[in-house]
Formats: sequence, C-alpha cells, structure tokens
Amino acid sequence: MAFAVLSMTMVQLGLAASVGLFDRVGPEGAAWLRLACAGLIVLVLFRPRPSSFDRNSFLAAVGLGIATGGVTLLFMAAVARLPLGTASALEFLGPLSVAVLRSRGRLIWPGLAFAGVMLLTQPWHGSVDGLGVLFALGAAACWAAYIVLTQHVGGNVTGLQGMGVSIPVAAVVATVIAGPSTIPVMTWQLVGIGFGLALLLPVIPFSLEYLALRRLDAGVFGTLMSLEPALALLIGWIFLSQAPGLLQVFGIACVVAAGVGAERGAKHPTSDGLPVADGVVG
Repeated sequence: MAFAVLSMTMVQLGLAASVGLFDRVGPEGAAWLRLACAGLIVLVLFRPRPSSFDRNSFLAAVGLGIATGGVTLLFMAAVARLPLGTASALEFLGPLSVAVLRSRGRLIWPGLAFAGVMLLTQPWHGSVDGLGVLFALGAAACWAAYIVLTQHVGGNVTGLQGMGVSIPVAAVVATVIAGPSTIPVMTWQLVGIGFGLALLLPVIPFSLEYLALRRLDAGVFGTLMSLEPALALLIGWIFLSQAPGLLQVFGIACVVAAGVGAERGAKHPTSDGLPVADGVVG
C-alpha cells in the first residue's frame, strides 16, 4: 500500500512540476520532453528483445504506446486550462468506465461520477473552459484504452519488455505532434529537467506500482488508485495554489467514491503484475 501511495504522489508531483515548463515550451512541449527522456531511459534499462513478442503482442505494445502518448499530451493540454484536481478527476472517468463495465454495469457509480463532474465543472455558471474539459475527456478515453492494452501486453509479454516498446512509441507519437515546435527551443538545462521529470513520472512510479502489485490484489490496488483525484486536488492546492471551492471538493469526493465503489465490484483479469490502473498516464 505504501508503494502504491508513493507512486500516486510521485505522479502528481511530476505533473505539478511539468506545469512550471508551460511558459518555456508549452503544455505539449512539456509532455514531449518527459516522454522523450523516458523513452531513452527505458530503452537503456529494459532493452526490448524481438523474441519476447509475437505479432499480436507487439501490435498491442505499439497500441499501448499510442494510448500513452495520447493521454500524456491531452492531459497536459487539459492541465494548462483546468485546475490539476479537476483535470485529474475528469481523466479518471476513463478507468472508472472500465471498472463500471466490470462491475456488471451498476448505474449508481456512473451516476455518482456524473454528479461529481457537474460539481467540478459547474456548467450553469458558464465559466468552465470547454476545450480543457474536452482535452481531459480525451485523456480519459486514452487512459481506458491504456488499461485494456496494458492487461493484454502484461498477459502475453514477460517482465517489463512491453514497457520497453510502449514508452519509446509514445515518445515517437509526442515527437510527431510537439517535436517540430519544441526541439528548436531546447537547451541543455531543459534536457536535464526532462530526464529528472521522466524519472519522477513515469519510470519510478511504474516500478513502484510493479512492486505494489506483486503484494496486493488487483482490486485493492484499483481501489487505492481511486484516491488519486483527491491526491491531485491536494497537490494542486499546495504546490500550484489552486485552492478548491466547496462544490469542487464535493465533486472530487463523488468521483473518488464512484471509483472505489466500481473497483470493489469489478472483476479483475489476471495479469503478470503489470499496473492495471495507472502507471505512465497523465
């Protein structure tokens, strides 16, 4: 449990630290810098071997990389427009949807999550950043795909070989989208910051989640990860001065409660210990 909580904390700290790069390289550039450095790190650490994959598992690992690149780019774009806690709660609708489908479709959990989203965005005030919400929902869809593909890769590829393919693919996706505008403004200082952020998110959190899942049931792990939107709210408040209103706090609570309820009723497919609900996302 300590490994899981520490992993979530490092994820949110990494996201908060990435916000500080927005003025220099923009949200897409911050996402690219982190993914590019992470891709180099995992290639060196895990050195994927072609013999570890068959055709289907390799394509799944590539798809996982595309989903990882999508969720990272879209979430950074959302955080540029929304408070970290709000963006995280909207993004969490992705894994929540997967958990709801596994819990035999009980409508109470999506209903509770919908109430939470309404409290977070407060559309009746007309002040919500619609584009930011769309980016966060796009990240949620990519996160749902990430979970499904992670389970497929984890069940068919030994060790962390899947990560050795997916993260470099995510780096290529980010390079195609954000590289042309970001590479020309790169400095050695930014490169050093990028490697530091890559360790903070995703390299070390992924490793911590791997250790956590070796000791925890996947359902318990998923329930713990349901607390991440609340942790994002706290990190955003402390490090980004994004003080939430009372309705936002209740909205986060609704999303967290929906996640916990859906995860407790979900059926969790067996995997080889790879993360099923978090990891390199965000």
